[in-house]
Amino acid sequence: MPPMSFFGVVTKAGFMNKTVTVTVTRQIQHQLTSKRIARSKKYLVHDENNILKKDDEVYIINCAPISASKRFKLHQLVKSPETEREEARAKRLRKEMKQNPTQQSEPSTSSPILEALSESQAKPLSF
Repeated sequence: MPPMSFFGVVTKAGFMNKTVTVTVTRQIQHQLTSKRIARSKKYLVHDENNILKKDDEVYIINCAPISASKRFKLHQLVKSPETEREEARAKRLRKEMKQNPTQQSEPSTSSPILEALSESQAKPLSF
């Protein structure tokens, strides 16, 4: 049987080591009124490198039990608003530095999130 995979949004991150809470929302149709209803369920997901932040959009897949309540692991990080903001800020700072080369103090454009993200994208996930 193929592994189950879900698309969800990280709703809780940083409180547990290597664990995040992902909310998966799906649409169902009411049998009587035929209206669409949103149903959601929360899953505890294993995040090996602690790279996920709140509001990240991710794909998760099921795996062998990791703990009493963790049955899913991170498959792919689709979109990260916080990382996108940091990348946009770094790009803006690089552009400002090109326009004003006389500034002596160069601001730091590296961050631990960008470093962890580049490391995780460099090595493929194994199943």
